[in-house]
Amino acid sequence: MDSAKQGIGNAVTMSVVVSIILTAVFLIFINPILTLFGATDTLRPYALEYGWIIGIGLPFMMISGAVNSMIRADGRPKYAMFSMVIGAVLNVILDAVFIFPLQMGVRGAAIATVIGQFASFLVSVVYMKRFKTIKLSRSDFRLNAKFCGNIIVFGLSSFITQFAITIVMALTNNLLAEYGAQSVYGSDIPLTATGIVMKVNQILISILLGIATGTQPIIGFNY
Repeated sequence: MDSAKQGIGNAVTMSVVVSIILTAVFLIFINPILTLFGATDTLRPYALEYGWIIGIGLPFMMISGAVNSMIRADGRPKYAMFSMVIGAVLNVILDAVFIFPLQMGVRGAAIATVIGQFASFLVSVVYMKRFKTIKLSRSDFRLNAKFCGNIIVFGLSSFITQFAITIVMALTNNLLAEYGAQSVYGSDIPLTATGIVMKVNQILISILLGIATGTQPIIGFNY
């Protein structure tokens, strides 16, 4: 039980530390990152406006994602689902409000996303005091080399997958920008169209990920 407590505490602490580091790196090097991902001169101002706000919300997204998995493992899948759904619903509603009536454009979309992420973060963090199987104490959040090593090993496959997807996206955007500029459409339209297609594809992928993620605690418990 003590190992479980320390493992969860270390996982939360690591997600906080890593998210803060990534946020700082992203905000400092946002321009080179956009260049790496093929941002054109026309799209760069919009990407910067959106990116600065989204970067601020990165810790909320990462921490809520980490805690959400722990909530499912604690036998509360409905609460875990609620914590994710409330953020998504808020995001959709506020998108419509900020973009259209308030005419905030890209900035409004980014703010709506961060508010949704913060709502999910808040609901997830509140649950940490209500774990059924364990009771966390302050000492459990102190980083331990052994637990951190295990967390890194277990998360390595997912990291490699996500990193590979990022590389593919960067290469795709750069190819679209280069060869799109040689077409009658220019580089901006292919990039924009691809972004829309990827968003639609993300909905389908999310369904598959939801099924896979939902079955993991059941399989893990029985194993």
